[in-house]
Amino acid sequence: MATSPVEKQAFAAEVDQVLSIVVNSLYSHKEVFLRELISNASDALDKLAFEALTDHALVAKGEELRIEIEADEKQKTLTIRDNGIGMTREELTRNLGTIARSGSRELMAALRQKGDDKNLSLIGQFGVGFYSAFLVADRVSVVSRSARSEESWRWESEAKDGFTIESAQRDGRGTDIVLHLKEDCAEYLQAWQLQNLVRKYSDYVRHPIRMPRQKDGKTEWDTVNQANALWTRSKADIGDEQYREFYRHLAHDWTDPLAWTHFRVEGTQSLTGLLFLPSKAPLDLFERKNKGVRLFVKRVFIMEDCQELLPEWLRFVRGVVDSEDLPLNVSREILQQDRVTRQIRKQVVKKTLTLLEELAKEGTTLVPRSPDDDEDDKDAGDAAAGDQVERNRYEEFWRNFGTVLKEGIHVEQEHKTDIAQLLRYESTRESGLTSLHDYVARMPQDQPGIYYVTGDSIETCRRCPQLEGLRKKGYEVLYMADPVDEWVVRDLAEFEEKKLIDASKGALDLPESDAEKEAREAKAAELGDLLGAVKASLEDVVKDVRSSNRLAESPACLVGDEGDLSPHLERILRAHGQAVPEQKRILELNPDHPIVKAMQGMAADAGRTQELGEWSHLLYDQAMLAEGTLPKDPSGFARRIAELMQKVVGR
Repeated sequence: MATSPVEKQAFAAEVDQVLSIVVNSLYSHKEVFLRELISNASDALDKLAFEALTDHALVAKGEELRIEIEADEKQKTLTIRDNGIGMTREELTRNLGTIARSGSRELMAALRQKGDDKNLSLIGQFGVGFYSAFLVADRVSVVSRSARSEESWRWESEAKDGFTIESAQRDGRGTDIVLHLKEDCAEYLQAWQLQNLVRKYSDYVRHPIRMPRQKDGKTEWDTVNQANALWTRSKADIGDEQYREFYRHLAHDWTDPLAWTHFRVEGTQSLTGLLFLPSKAPLDLFERKNKGVRLFVKRVFIMEDCQELLPEWLRFVRGVVDSEDLPLNVSREILQQDRVTRQIRKQVVKKTLTLLEELAKEGTTLVPRSPDDDEDDKDAGDAAAGDQVERNRYEEFWRNFGTVLKEGIHVEQEHKTDIAQLLRYESTRESGLTSLHDYVARMPQDQPGIYYVTGDSIETCRRCPQLEGLRKKGYEVLYMADPVDEWVVRDLAEFEEKKLIDASKGALDLPESDAEKEAREAKAAELGDLLGAVKASLEDVVKDVRSSNRLAESPACLVGDEGDLSPHLERILRAHGQAVPEQKRILELNPDHPIVKAMQGMAADAGRTQELGEWSHLLYDQAMLAEGTLPKDPSGFARRIAELMQKVVGR
């Protein structure tokens, strides 16, 4: 059987349709067209400056390399102009007539072969940025003159039926891109709109971006970008006030930052960053909007919501990250999840944690009084001078953002140990905040672990009856009043080889002498009949009743088993609509309390069984109230209180 020869053919494509797909699929916002065209103009200026290093005749001495943006409302055109390297006829045809061809990429590839690519920083990677012009224009004209030619050429297209190219007139080298705007894009003829877009996307492009303004019948050109990427400068050349001013501009915050870190990372990735800690928490802190760190690539703004580079538990950080070699997809709007991205994220997290560690070590310092300081604080700090106040910047940070930082313990195991060193809590012993490290350093030698209690507020924790025995023993207890603390202690489990122990769960295994042990066991034995009677009365709501070694002043308290949910966590879950099954807890009685002794007498009298039942329910409800939980039957609780008061009055 005869076989036909193998025939190789090229793919057939409707180029106009491909261009339409490229234009309408790559970009989610029309306004990015200006960013792309300014980036191309910046590349053209950079190429010229680079080549002028060896060919000095290309740029006249003292000549300014610049970008101009000019709108014509009558003609409905927008022109982006540069005096950069320009293009020849062949380059116009090759670069603009071939989709996804990038002159910047070709130049970088050629330089890499020569090992001479370190001094040239170009944006273009994919050769499609120019076509974003068709997002807002139905016709685009490009007039360009190469720096090495006396001829000028016009390239023009409507993104369909190909393009035209012809000779043109242009004074001097460079490129004019003229956008004939669509009817629904007239907003881009407004000067204020263009200025806003420049400041949003291209504020730190190194070359001046100018726009015309009419004054006294004359045209003046105003620079609309700062052209000053502060993060690229040496730290030695920047003063504190410059950092503060940059933060206010970046974060739109009228207050000064609490602290900042300015860093540069060299190696497999080239990365520059400037990160700030705000002094006040924003109102939307818990809305989980990661809009704090802006991503730049070679000083051109790429993304504001940079979730790939900043974890949610650091969403309070503000700043910029600028990468020379960060891989982007062709739209520059979605970061690829690859090794480079992960390495940059790791550096951002590392630098932030280092900044926090330095603040934590700083402690309390004397600082000049601010006009914003409260009048009530005038006696604080240096009383003699009267113009200084004590300030602990880390405690300020913690009270504003500690709850958010704690989330990292739960969601990012890699940094659990580092974050644990930064945790701060109020406790039964120390006034103010204490670290886990300082807590461990103060622990008595016989203390089994780090005790804590959770609750709806610090005051609730402070009044918790389960802490009475620990206080009497001289053991410190941490107050944990943030909802996230419930997950923190579960994930952390221990610190510096000391177990975290919930003071409201399990049987407290406190060190005791033989005499103390004998006395405790004797008291528990005396309560035998009472414990059984109370358990029978409360069998629907408690799993057990036992003698307590954790109470010193209160008559009773409720405790859970080791694996039980705390009442605080139960309330949190139910408040968020979670179906939490009812769990019975253990009622502990204080054998030395007068009420418990009185109940022992009731238990010994068969005629007072009903009265003992009422007292048992009253004691159970009182224990719930003591830990911040409402009784399940408030009316029954009120009735029992009223009956008890009547009996007292009747006596």
